[in-house]
Amino acid sequence: MNKVKIKVYKVFLRILKSKIFRLIPDKVYLKIKYFFHMNKRLNIDNPITFNEKLQWLKLNDRKESYSSLVDKYEVRSYIKDLIGEKYLIPLYGIYEHFEQINFTVLPNEFVLKPTHTSGNIFFCRNKEILDYKCLSKEIKSWLRREYFWLHREWPYKNIKPRIVCEKYISDKNTTPDDYKVLCFNGKAKLIEVHADRFGNHSQDFYDIEWKKTNISQENSTSKVICKKPLKYDEMIYLSELIAKDFIHVRIDWFIIFDELYFGEITFYDGSGFEAFDNEEHDYLLGSWIDIKAI
Repeated sequence: MNKVKIKVYKVFLRILKSKIFRLIPDKVYLKIKYFFHMNKRLNIDNPITFNEKLQWLKLNDRKESYSSLVDKYEVRSYIKDLIGEKYLIPLYGIYEHFEQINFTVLPNEFVLKPTHTSGNIFFCRNKEILDYKCLSKEIKSWLRREYFWLHREWPYKNIKPRIVCEKYISDKNTTPDDYKVLCFNGKAKLIEVHADRFGNHSQDFYDIEWKKTNISQENSTSKVICKKPLKYDEMIYLSELIAKDFIHVRIDWFIIFDELYFGEITFYDGSGFEAFDNEEHDYLLGSWIDIKAI
């Protein structure tokens, strides 16, 4: 989006956060938001594109188990039982309130994130210079956030707000590269590679043979061709194992010093509001989601 549209959209989002808009049925809300964000009508009754089908899935694929799978704490038990604890980032604690966090026992580096939202995360690289007052304000805002109402992603509606504290993992000076495996009917088809997520962010798509594609979305692509990770085959195998019972899901990973770590499970990549630079790719990925299988 251009700068003017971004400003207008931010105003629109602030308006939509008003509780009065919660009276709007999910289907109507998604049509309004899709039109405003994507600049075209949402074909929700006969979806064809990837982003349209993600909106359809929000409304029509509502299994109770999804809530625990997107909960940043509860999903750990699922992953531990399915593929093993060694793939989990070491956990330091789980808290319901900021005041419960005992920073004196935490290491100098750690990561904080809420269980019930997407996109919120705090990286601490040096505890000695931490602004606790500012951090307290940020975390309390996380705990008040009702993420479901923003994008109507049903799995987030009833998650208990808590804060997870995990080990800081990285093999570089920036945040670690993020590998997001897009699976369709239990099979991996594409891998998003996100580099420097909170800095000079780039997003590239690779196919299952690890060939860089020309697929791109609102985030900028890089000129770099990433080396195929040593743990690539294992990552794909485990992604398909986790995804085997789902029409469509994204499984996120980190590979640090050639060790594979599970990130999260996401049912709606970009919440279905990230336009493709070439509309043909929206149709291509959409063709891989078989909503008749629901």
